[in-house]
Amino acid sequence: MDNGYVILGIVALLFLSMYGYSYYSVAREKMRENKKKKMELEENELRRERRLKHQAIIDEKVRKFNERKQKIQEELSLLEKMKEKQQAG
Repeated sequence: MDNGYVILGIVALLFLSMYGYSYYSVAREKMRENKKKKMELEENELRRERRLKHQAIIDEKVRKFNERKQKIQEELSLLEKMKEKQQAG
């Protein structure tokens, strides 16, 4: 009878070890997936930040271009007025 308990214990230990091994592999796979998702989120965030910085640079260039365009328009307008005064006077 004592040997029966030993055999039963060994069988139980065998099933527990099989369950533990299968659970460990599933848990490890989930950890890999979570790590991969985290890396993808970080990459997307970096890409978004780079896009925002690039867009800010483009916006600044457009603003400077428009300011320069406005100044040129004002100067042309002044030159036009001076030309009209010279022709009238």
